[in-house]
Amino acid sequence: MPSTTTSANSNIRKCWVKPEQVEAMRDAAHEGHHGPRDDAIVTLLYDTGLRRAELAQVNRDMVDLDDEQLRIPASIQKDYPNDNTPSAATFALDPSGELRTVRTLRMFLQARDDDSPALFPSRKSDRLTGKAINDVVKRLAARADIRPHSYEGRGEPDDVTAHTLRHSVAWRMLRVEEGNTLYDVRNRLRHATILTTEREYDHFETI
Repeated sequence: MPSTTTSANSNIRKCWVKPEQVEAMRDAAHEGHHGPRDDAIVTLLYDTGLRRAELAQVNRDMVDLDDEQLRIPASIQKDYPNDNTPSAATFALDPSGELRTVRTLRMFLQARDDDSPALFPSRKSDRLTGKAINDVVKRLAARADIRPHSYEGRGEPDDVTAHTLRHSVAWRMLRVEEGNTLYDVRNRLRHATILTTEREYDHFETI
């Protein structure tokens, strides 16, 4: 009888984590040397659904904590797979009021003692790369022993990536929060069309 548990080397294509697992990763962040930063990275990815390469290009003056918004230009967003270019986007931070995004970002920024324009600077260069951001996510998943969910079964901590958190935004919006539709997910994740959202996430809806 085949096992429903995915092996550590499976690298399952599409998995997600639940809110309590994200909280465990955030707690694990504060066991390391960069607690406020790593907590802020996971929280912002899980709140907004930004891609790791996009988050790497975010500057701190794009964050408006007074208005509780993140505003990003088209230039740092992933292009659509057609001739169109995405528009500038404004995210309401933590619209559900459950993620404590603004407080987390405020604590991180208050603890900084540098003048880098990057929201997440690096000691080796002007900002963390997308790979470095992904490494943070994978390190916290391993530290918290997070086994993500998938339709093939449970994965292993090594299956968790920054993109897992993007999938997890859709799962949270459709399965935990009330009143969201696939159109709301499409807007949050900035898909080119609703067809992309339906193809990726209509199975998250309960039938």
